[in-house]
Parts: sequence; C-alpha cells; structure tokens
Amino acid sequence: MRAFPLTVTALAAALLLTACDDGGGKSTDKNSSACEIGGVSVQIGSASVAPAAGDAGEVPVSITNQSTPCTLDDFPGAVLETGTAKEKLPVLAGAKAQKLKLAKGDSASFTIAYVRGKEGDKNGVAAKTVTIALPGSATTRSFPWSYGPVALKGSGPDASVSAFQQVGD
Repeated sequence: MRAFPLTVTALAAALLLTACDDGGGKSTDKNSSACEIGGVSVQIGSASVAPAAGDAGEVPVSITNQSTPCTLDDFPGAVLETGTAKEKLPVLAGAKAQKLKLAKGDSASFTIAYVRGKEGDKNGVAAKTVTIALPGSATTRSFPWSYGPVALKGSGPDASVSAFQQVGD
C-alpha cells in the first residue's frame, strides 16, 4: 500500500507547482501601465511629403511621456478619415513590435509611410485627418492630414505604420 501515498504526494507536488505563477502568461486585465494620450504628448513632425502621385512619403509621429512611467507594448494605431469613411492603416510588412518603457520625459516615435494618390481620383483616399491610438488605450487624438490623397493598394490605402522606436539615450 506504499504506492498510494507516493501517488498522492506526487499529485500534490504537481498541483502545488502548477499553482505557481512564473509571470510568463498574458494578463487578462487591462494594461494599467499602458501609455495613454493625455499622459503623453503626441506630435506629428516635419514630414517627407510625397510631391506627386505615385511618390512615397513619410510622416513621423513622436510620443513624449509627460506623466508616470508607462509602456508601449504593440504597434500604434492610425486611421485615415475622409469625412465619410475611415481607413485603418496596416502594420508595415515585416515590422516587429518591441516593448518600450517610457519614464517621465522619455520619447518614442513611429512613422506613417504612404504613397500619394492622384487629386480627385475615386480610387484613392482623400484623407482629411489621421487619428492616432496607442496600444492598450482607447483614447485617440486626431490631426489634420495635409499630405495629399493616399493611393489605394488592393482594397485599402497604400500606407502603413512602423513599430515604435526609442528616441534619445
């Protein structure tokens, strides 16, 4: 009858080990340390504007933490709005998200890359604004889009967002 106590002991040890949290799992709670618009400033910088239809342009977006330490853990969100339609921009092909922790005063940036469309072309996105969202937060901020129409690629705009990059030291 010694086998029974060993089995119970082994089972109890296994249950005890599985109750331990190694921190490797994803939390089901809302990311309370996520950077939020309002706690960070968001600015669109000087763009490398696409001068003519078919040319590529880049619009840098910078984020500076103005509050308590926060985390950028995934890709930024960007939506082009025409006034009647909204077009969510995909992530740049091959881009890899990195987890960035921003202390007060730290900055990060990402880029919106786009191909300029023809003025008045029905097969383009005549964007009037771009709305920016940060991962883990529902708050957004809109900016005027003054870089011309965006060409279409397939069924969406020929534009994308890059991963966040740490700025400075």
